[in-house]
Amino acid sequence: MKKIAWIGTGVMGNAMVSHLINAGYPVSIYTRSKEKAENLKDRAAVCDSIGDAVKDADVVITMVGYPKDVKEVYAGVNGVFESAKKGVLCIDMTTSSPTLAAQLSELAKFKGLRMLDAPVSGGDIGAKNATLSIMVGGDQKDFEQANEFFAYMGKSITYIGKAGAGQHCKMANQIVVAGNIAAITESMHYAFNAGIDPEIVLQAISGGAAGSWQVSNNGPKILKQNYDPGFYIHHFIKDLTLVKEEADKAHIDLPIAHQVLELYRQLLEEGYGQLGTQALIKAYKKNHES
Repeated sequence: MKKIAWIGTGVMGNAMVSHLINAGYPVSIYTRSKEKAENLKDRAAVCDSIGDAVKDADVVITMVGYPKDVKEVYAGVNGVFESAKKGVLCIDMTTSSPTLAAQLSELAKFKGLRMLDAPVSGGDIGAKNATLSIMVGGDQKDFEQANEFFAYMGKSITYIGKAGAGQHCKMANQIVVAGNIAAITESMHYAFNAGIDPEIVLQAISGGAAGSWQVSNNGPKILKQNYDPGFYIHHFIKDLTLVKEEADKAHIDLPIAHQVLELYRQLLEEGYGQLGTQALIKAYKKNHES
């Protein structure tokens, strides 16, 4: 059975690697905050460095925070590219820059390694339930090999195209998410201020053409003022900023994504970056009161 090195055990990564451990794979883990791997230490080797984690691995999978983290983990001093053995398959599941994904793929080839970009969608619920949507860019033969591992983490696994294509697909995904979370938030804000019961409205619209993951999952949280993070605002700002950067390069106008990004940046400035994306309702309430 192939040995897996896993880097990053945050909200998503912890649940995702758990599925691989439960499947019987020998797993070594590196995470900057060891307390985030406390629940895994009895079932996997929690290492002190990236080098220790990846030195004997057949597959390296990363789920970290930002593009700068991805770059540091792979191409930094004592990173994956310096420490992994030749022929290892590297799979970055972080939502990151399509441009960086393509660059790292080329560098991996130069180092005698293989690399896929495989960002996911489905939030903490999808990670816990192994129902993530996984969008993959890179060599198709590597994708076919990686399916062995993806099958334990996701239900919808799609090969998109060449290196960077998985990240471009995730950018498209986040545009849809931005529109949806803004729409359900705006809908609940409208219902409340129109004097009708938002809970009844949510029940009514969820079964029709307006039904969506956001309506079913974040709609109730909005009404209960439950802002616990399934997906952090500061991470979504990162994602939408990446969308904007890629769109600007290609001279693509994305008014919805831009507007939602500005609303979330407003919340970040007010100290709400650690809340879940459903806390967007706070921006609507404040702007209404202004």
